[in-house]
Amino acid sequence: MYDGPLEKISDFRWGIPKSYQKGMRVDGIVYASDSLIEKIKEDNSLSQVANAACLPGIVKYSLAMPDIHWGYGLPIGGVAATDVEEGGVITPGGVGFDINCGVRCIRSDLVFSDITKKLKDIAVSFFNNIPAGLGSVGNIKLSLKEEEKILTEGARWAVKKGWGTLEDLEYCEEKGATSGADPDKVSERAYRRGKLQVGTLGSGNHFVELQ
Repeated sequence: MYDGPLEKISDFRWGIPKSYQKGMRVDGIVYASDSLIEKIKEDNSLSQVANAACLPGIVKYSLAMPDIHWGYGLPIGGVAATDVEEGGVITPGGVGFDINCGVRCIRSDLVFSDITKKLKDIAVSFFNNIPAGLGSVGNIKLSLKEEEKILTEGARWAVKKGWGTLEDLEYCEEKGATSGADPDKVSERAYRRGKLQVGTLGSGNHFVELQ
């Protein structure tokens, strides 16, 4: 529970002054409505906004978006930029310690008027057809050997199976696979957990969105 200072700057902006905590180099800015900020204050994410403001080389503000929630070191939904010329750092806590967050955008030929009356049906279809959340299980059944291939081949594995195109790889970092990946470094427990989640959105701050 956060009980530090929080100044209302405008209808949807709140400030944590850098005087709040020793070591803060910049102010914190949180984007949220009146009702949302009360919910946000229930965990330690605002303290993490203040912690992020202590990063060497941080530029202007430690920011938090409306989806902010408690993370590791930095809040999930937090945003910070650092200047290398000012001793700025790269911190894995900003995107999750696995450095595995990403975004893919797929454009359709539909326009809003095509789906205006079907939004609820589309949402229900997403929910019914896309496994997501803690404990979700996908329809892809794998052997240990196949699971190892996923770890080394990444998105190329999915393309070979017909679940993507070669063009997809052009828009993925490192063509969809990190060089030097070593399956032998992965624990048996991690293999067991990951095996069931292939083909799902997983859990945490992962989602599919229609805009």
